[in-house]
Amino acid sequence: MASVTSLASTVDQRIADALSAALPEAGSANPLLRRSDRADFQANGLLALAKKLKGNPRELAAQVVATLPAGDVIKEVEVSGPGFLNITVTDRAIIETLAARAADTRLGVPFEPNPGTTVIDYAQPNVAKEMHVGHLRSAVIGAAMVEILEFTGEKVIRRHHIGDWGTQFGMLIQYLIEHPHELDHKGAAASGEEAMSSLNRLYKASRALFDSDEEFKARARDRVVALQAGEPETLALWQRFVDESKIYFYSVFDQLDMEIRDPDVVGESGYNDMLEETCRILEETGVAVRSEGALCVFFDDVKGPDGNPVPLIVKKTNGGYGYAATDLSAIRDRVRNLDASTLVYVVDARQSLHFKMVFETARRAGWLSDEVRAVQLAFGTVLGKDGKPFKTREGETVRLVDLLDEAVERATAVVREKARDLGEEEIAERGKQVGIGAVKYADLSTSAARDYKFDLDQMVSLNGDTSVYIQYAYARIQSILRKAGDTTATAHPELELAPAERALGLHIDQFGEVLAEVAAAYEPHKLTAYLYQLASLYTTFYDQCHVLSDENPPALVENRLFLCALTARTLQQGLALLGIRSPERL
Repeated sequence: MASVTSLASTVDQRIADALSAALPEAGSANPLLRRSDRADFQANGLLALAKKLKGNPRELAAQVVATLPAGDVIKEVEVSGPGFLNITVTDRAIIETLAARAADTRLGVPFEPNPGTTVIDYAQPNVAKEMHVGHLRSAVIGAAMVEILEFTGEKVIRRHHIGDWGTQFGMLIQYLIEHPHELDHKGAAASGEEAMSSLNRLYKASRALFDSDEEFKARARDRVVALQAGEPETLALWQRFVDESKIYFYSVFDQLDMEIRDPDVVGESGYNDMLEETCRILEETGVAVRSEGALCVFFDDVKGPDGNPVPLIVKKTNGGYGYAATDLSAIRDRVRNLDASTLVYVVDARQSLHFKMVFETARRAGWLSDEVRAVQLAFGTVLGKDGKPFKTREGETVRLVDLLDEAVERATAVVREKARDLGEEEIAERGKQVGIGAVKYADLSTSAARDYKFDLDQMVSLNGDTSVYIQYAYARIQSILRKAGDTTATAHPELELAPAERALGLHIDQFGEVLAEVAAAYEPHKLTAYLYQLASLYTTFYDQCHVLSDENPPALVENRLFLCALTARTLQQGLALLGIRSPERL
């Protein structure tokens, strides 16, 4: 089915047509339409137009109103203040537009295939290291943007740039060679916890030996050389670390209710064969220059505290490659081999300078252009209740699995307290859906660039801007629909709407426009704000408009059930795009 034109778009077009008819000398003027507290919509474009035409804005507004057709969509237009148009739409237009949305499996949201390809780089843990709270935001924000972009028509390729290369692997591999059973498991297959436990134990033991034994340190450094040279035994042991880490990664992502596919995991090692060529191209084209033995890129606007330029180091003095060489090779690969037109990096804001220099270097080299762009979707830090970076009482970084376990535990307690007809197994399942949803929603409801406080008490609250509040609204609607029995949810455009019905209907109609805005600006917090307001408007509707009352005429019951059903579908679709489940019962 074709996308549904929103009421805002319809009204905007009607006002624009009236402007052209009443004031042909104005050309194609923008009505500057927006939602309003004083009416359904307000058009503010006549103020600027009057200034341009040197006319009286209220008189021009009156001319425009006189040419507006009365009837099917616009019920009333009032000229207000210095020339604003306050516009009220008909109840019939609201219900007919919503009925068209309800008839579509996509709720009337446009699906507009983009000829380009977006590669999203997110969820980037490090091999042989435990995932901590700092890994949460990249995974949650990136996964939500993948879903939103794909839903609106974007071709998306996922990339998980895991840290799977570097000098630490010489230490780890050498220790494993000398202690060959450290990664053995008793069972046939390791769980995520077992895999991480083995990796942690091996890492600590190898680090202690590296720091205390000079001979082992020398052997470990030789092993780095063997790894970089592709020596078979060394590579095989390195692969064991990668495989063991993936068991753990996937268990954590599974706990986050997030799918990570193996072909999408292309770590730092995936670009090794390109590094030398990347450096050669940069040097031959003059983009990078030799400075004190290192291959560097300089920028006029990047200087240190001493006023001297701070370079992007592509190749170190000792011949080793910096992170920049890998990141630039990844850009080359994604543009050349994946045919990317947009590269989105969901990366900590503290790496903004690095990526600014990497992107500018890639532009100078011709790998990025007006047709191929790179964007950092930068995110802030997760803070504790004290407003400081989130740590344990011992000052350690908080393990992500511990944080998720506690969220599920808290949420399960909330579900158990409210549950009336749920068995223990269902309570546990709902507790996981609510707890993980609460963590994701708290992250996504904050503008990505800002820091936010991790407060589980607030996250699992049934009150306020939480996913639990939205999930509860959805479950409440499902309860009403079950109680309705054979009574069908049917739109009745002929009915007059109560104020709470109108407010709910107008907000539902904005869903597609909000998604388009979120997709264009990579701002998932605007979707959470929309869903929270939708749930709030539904609560007001529920309080003020009895749905299944015996005193209501059948048509009114059906129409209110229709509003309930469409609200539920919109809440469910919106939460799904954020990676959050919608339990039928809570």
